[in-house]
Amino acid sequence: MKLLKSLLLLPVLVIGIAAPAMAQANISVLNEERVLRESAAGQHIAARMQEIAQEIDSELQALSQPIQQETERLNAETASMTQQAIQERPDLMSRITTLNQQAQQFEVLRRARQQEIVQTERQAMRPVYEALGPILEEVVAAQGIDILVDRSNLVFAAPEMDISADVIALLNSRLPTVPVTRVRLPQDGSGQPGSQ
Repeated sequence: MKLLKSLLLLPVLVIGIAAPAMAQANISVLNEERVLRESAAGQHIAARMQEIAQEIDSELQALSQPIQQETERLNAETASMTQQAIQERPDLMSRITTLNQQAQQFEVLRRARQQEIVQTERQAMRPVYEALGPILEEVVAAQGIDILVDRSNLVFAAPEMDISADVIALLNSRLPTVPVTRVRLPQDGSGQPGSQ
């Protein structure tokens, strides 16, 4: 029992000892999510990504429509038939086999399009993250910050500790926009990017 109490009090002692040192450190907070959401480049990327996602959705809907229509036709034709009766009809079996192949190909293509969205966003965000490094170094040096913590790792931080607005202003001045070009994967869905 004494050991348990000692272990429970240990963090309190460590915090008590470290508190004077922490009080002298200049700690600031960065809300990376806010920087990406409110910066001009971040807003441009978000808008373009939404457009690209809608474009991909339209493409997929156009490709899935014939599959859905054939499925409905086959279901209507075979609704009153037994499994054995369906199997005895080579024309129906051929259509079912073709439909299954088309559905599988569509699924591969759908997954490839989802991967395109991920890779497109990753490619668009790369210059933003590359620009953020030097900007953060500059703000940290200018404000004499000893410790910089991302807001997502905190329960509470006083608003005056947040340097996000300063970072957004610098990012907007240095990188007002970035190119957002849809990454296109091969039709086989192999995951090797190409762009168009």
